[in-house]
This record gives sequence, structure tokens and C-alpha cells, in this order.
Amino acid sequence: MKYVHDDDGLYDPSVREALDRFTEGKTERFEAAAAVRAAAHAVEKLQNAGERNRALSAGAVDLLLRLDSADGVSVGELARGAGFSSRNVTGLVDTLEQKGLVARTPNPEDRRAVLVGITAAGREWVIAFREPARRAMVALFHGFSAAEIGRLRDLSLRLVLNQEAISRHLDLSSTMD
Repeated sequence: MKYVHDDDGLYDPSVREALDRFTEGKTERFEAAAAVRAAAHAVEKLQNAGERNRALSAGAVDLLLRLDSADGVSVGELARGAGFSSRNVTGLVDTLEQKGLVARTPNPEDRRAVLVGITAAGREWVIAFREPARRAMVALFHGFSAAEIGRLRDLSLRLVLNQEAISRHLDLSSTMD
């Protein structure tokens, strides 16, 4: 993919050309959405390469890192924190438990529920993962200032909030029919 730089920054000429007719020349928002998708795809490719080396999915790693800084957490709490469904988290916890990285224990406050906690092997895995992950992030954000990284995070999360608001609106609209 070849990117071109103009006064507004980098852009993909093939994307601009494809969108120009559709948007009647007002491509900015569509190009930005395409760039976000391309960036997400690039991060996903990096994660997939890492998954092959560490034998854990990005979702499993997310849960393991969350558990590394918490004592016993319910599946529901993990799901809410990670933005996953409880069913998905249950499958990820199953995988992590089979690998000996987490353990389920009875919840002392609710005997029907369990808490998930990281094991010593899980903590060792996190320690071993830390440096390669740090190097990957340094490489991915090469040439970015700290302010640019903060701005990118802010803008990305604002997109997430807008998408959530749209989803709530669509959910409300569909229930009013």
C-alpha cells in the first residue's frame, strides 16, 4: 500500500479515489474511518504474530493482564471490564485454566459463583511477555511523540463512545417499532 503526504497528512490515494464519487468529494470522514480500520488491521496483524509466538489469543492476554493486577474476579466483572460477553470470557478462562495460568476458586460471598485468579505460572508468563510486548509497542509507535500517542488514544476512545451512542440509539429505535 502506498501512502501519500499532503498538507493534511498521510492518505491512501486508492481509498480517496474509491470514495470520491460516493461522497461527492467529501471524503474526509470516510477516509478517516478507512484509516482507523487500516490501523486496527495493522495492530491485529502484530497481535496475530505475537499469538503464534505465545500461543494465547489477544483476548486471553487481555484477561491475564487484568488478573495480574487483581485478586479473584468474577467472570461477569472480567467481561464488563474487558468489554467481552460472559460466554466469551468463560471460554477464555477455560483456555487459560487448561494452560495453568489461572485458577477458579469458590466465591466466599456467593457459593453458586466462582472467582478467577492468576496463578504463579500466570504471573511468570506475564513477566516473560512484558519485554517483547514493550518492544513491539515501541516499534509500532516509532516516530510518535507522547502527545501524539495520547491524542490518538483520546480520538480512538471518542470513536468508541460515539459508536456506543449510535448502538444505544439503534437499540432504542428498534424497541419503539
